[in-house]
Amino acid sequence: MYYTYILRCQDNSLYTGITTDLNRRMQEHFSAGEKCAKYTLRHKPEKLEIAWQSENRVLASKLEFHIKKSLSKSQKEELIKTPKNLEKFLGEKIESALYQVINN
Repeated sequence: MYYTYILRCQDNSLYTGITTDLNRRMQEHFSAGEKCAKYTLRHKPEKLEIAWQSENRVLASKLEFHIKKSLSKSQKEELIKTPKNLEKFLGEKIESALYQVINN
């Protein structure tokens, strides 16, 4: 399984990433260790906002790409509050039924 997730940082910015182990990856982000993303080293993560589970890396990467490139910050905020809006925002680009919200 793969996970696509959105973190909220202390400066209120949002970081989107993928992983195979959500708990390990959160530990890496929050500890600011050597495996931490460059972005979350500069913008300290505050909390995991939402995560989706998918069957493979291709699906997870596709969701990550479209969240990063296709959605405005306000759309990301709305997606965090109302995960069912995944279809509304990205339905033409992804098959939203292939993603299951696991954290919200």
